[in-house]
Amino acid sequence: MTIAEVSKKFDLSQDTLRYYERIGLIPSVNRNKGGIRDYTEEDCKWIVFIKCMRSAGLPIEVLIEYVGLFQQGDATIEARKELLIGQRKQLIARMEDMQKTLELLNYKIESYEQTVVKKEKELKRSED
Repeated sequence: MTIAEVSKKFDLSQDTLRYYERIGLIPSVNRNKGGIRDYTEEDCKWIVFIKCMRSAGLPIEVLIEYVGLFQQGDATIEARKELLIGQRKQLIARMEDMQKTLELLNYKIESYEQTVVKKEKELKRSED
């Protein structure tokens, strides 16, 4: 697939794809005779992984470290696993913080809704 096709398929800009390749998140993408990037299914799997991890909040630096370890082969399996476990712990903590924030927002919204209902009742009584 061309960079334009990959960009459209994964909703990432072509600049982002080039950046990911330049910093090593996507292993070197093959090029056709004309020098145009030719993304393989394997390249696309890396993009799916990176996009998922980024949406979960993993920093670029962690992903670079992970890809570097992956490229070193099976000797780094345990290190990769530990890296992912550490990131999972951080994600769980962020999710817990977000849940607390959501609960506070729900409480505040409910408070405002109760205030509006109370005001509406007062207005209705004053009209009667």
